[in-house]
Amino acid sequence: MAGHVPRLSESVVIRSLRRLRDRYFPESRPVTAAVDTEQQDSHLGFLESLPVDLQFLVMTFLSPADLCLLGATCHYWRRMVRDPLLWRFFLLRDLPFWNSIDHLSMPQLELLHAPLIDEKQSLDDREEGVDTEPKVDYMAEYLRGSPSCRQQWLPSVAPYKVVTSFLQSLVVSAEPRYAMFGPGMEQLDMSFVMRLMHSPDVLPVSGSGPPRRQIDGIGSGISYMFNNQHSFNILTLYSTNRAERERARTQHQNVDNKLFTVEVDNSGVTTYSPTPHVQRVCQVVDGFIYVANAERADHAENEPAQIQALLSSSWGSTSRPLLVLSCVSREDRGPEVQPGVNATTNRVPCVYMAKRLELTTLDNPWMVQDVVVESLSGLLDGISWLLRCSGVKLHNR
Repeated sequence: MAGHVPRLSESVVIRSLRRLRDRYFPESRPVTAAVDTEQQDSHLGFLESLPVDLQFLVMTFLSPADLCLLGATCHYWRRMVRDPLLWRFFLLRDLPFWNSIDHLSMPQLELLHAPLIDEKQSLDDREEGVDTEPKVDYMAEYLRGSPSCRQQWLPSVAPYKVVTSFLQSLVVSAEPRYAMFGPGMEQLDMSFVMRLMHSPDVLPVSGSGPPRRQIDGIGSGISYMFNNQHSFNILTLYSTNRAERERARTQHQNVDNKLFTVEVDNSGVTTYSPTPHVQRVCQVVDGFIYVANAERADHAENEPAQIQALLSSSWGSTSRPLLVLSCVSREDRGPEVQPGVNATTNRVPCVYMAKRLELTTLDNPWMVQDVVVESLSGLLDGISWLLRCSGVKLHNR
């Protein structure tokens, strides 16, 4: 099931932490009424002397960055916060709530379904400096994949770069152009394209850009302004005409996608090829935006093949980025939740959206970003990533 996330019992983690403490810090004892805290070993503080289950409870309230800071305070916490089962617990708990993932941070999902390691083993059980067979580093998987951690890795802006960025903004450069397609533009109750065109507070439409070349059957696209400084152009590719799209949406049916020609060989393998006018679009754009429907756990099996077909037709370039906007119509969509959809967020988690679309098989850089169509929340984060991949100089303020 695409959205099913396995669970890890808290008791398993607590037993692992207790075993770790008993092995490396046998002198530590829980603080009880019968034990005077002044009699505790001088090198152990009050927090280190608490029962392990209370220590675990404290750690569950800390952010990943705070956990790492805690591990830097002393040898005791360095050992405890690096317990692999602890970070596997955090990974399983938090992964369904991540709002973005990309080709550099995608966790190895097969590790989450792997059998538990021996509870007597730990990443720090080996003697330091001794090279042993590596085990799964769930801490590294978490820190690499967590959106909050990735945001902290973005470089800050040096003062001279602020001046440089201003001077570069005075130089007229070609605005990047993107092709946008996908079922999320057509299946949701709220139109993503209409919200995008009528949300000047989020992405104002730019009317001052240079005229773009018309593409037969597609048009010249619409230009938007990001951060009141960088303009970009979007060419929208619908699967069919408006009447057929509306009928398919109300009847919950899939449409016959006219963006592709379909061939089935003698062995039953289906091949998708973009039509000539779509190929012309792929040859002039700087990247792609795929609007996915995150309200439905079930999906058309041809989605990955169609994405691959469009990316392959862009003059063979593997440097053109793919931004997947994983969309739901509204934040609160009612009590009915499909199997495979996160019951709390009411959407397919972005990590499982990446798996569903088989994005890890692509050579192009890619990112999945959660978006709510009603408010367009999350959209600017995705556009920021897309512009960076296209060479646009953006800096954190």
